[in-house]
Amino acid sequence: MEKLRILVINNYGQTCHLIHRALRDLGMDVRLVSNTLQVEDVLRMEPDGLVFSGGPTMERVGNGMNLVKMDLPILGICLGHQLMALAYGGETRTGKYGGFARVDIEVIDEDDILRGMAPTTKVWASHQDEVSKLPPDFKLLARSSICEVEAMRHKVKPLYGVQWHPEVSHTEKGIDLLKNFLEVCSRP
Repeated sequence: MEKLRILVINNYGQTCHLIHRALRDLGMDVRLVSNTLQVEDVLRMEPDGLVFSGGPTMERVGNGMNLVKMDLPILGICLGHQLMALAYGGETRTGKYGGFARVDIEVIDEDDILRGMAPTTKVWASHQDEVSKLPPDFKLLARSSICEVEAMRHKVKPLYGVQWHPEVSHTEKGIDLLKNFLEVCSRP
């Protein structure tokens, strides 16, 4: 795969450096950047795609509501997934099951980023907060017994969100998910 420039938007999550490292280990030109950047600052870096990290709270997403609406391929992880849902008209809530744990995921639609993961996969996720209602123009890709919206994507734009953490070793096929996203980023 060609070397792509990917920006990891830091939402102060405890695994944002793992996202950076996983993408770097896949041969990408990766930069960990602040979520307080302006859209113009991000565009000057000429990224091929953005990954929004997890984080502790929506109050710490900086300029994320504007950044997540950029016309680039975007993968939202955990808080990044929730941020994308809110920015596009979805809803979030406090989950019934907080903290990190193994979750069995049912893949509804393999689509682009979940290719090769059906019918089920085991992931590492936090459900302290979660997407409770899909935004208009998004479709469901995966669910679990504890959360109905584990993964989603925009119907037309290259926008993807996952509640779980593909960057951690406890997630089965997490690196495959990141590779699948990089393939999306490499499309003209």
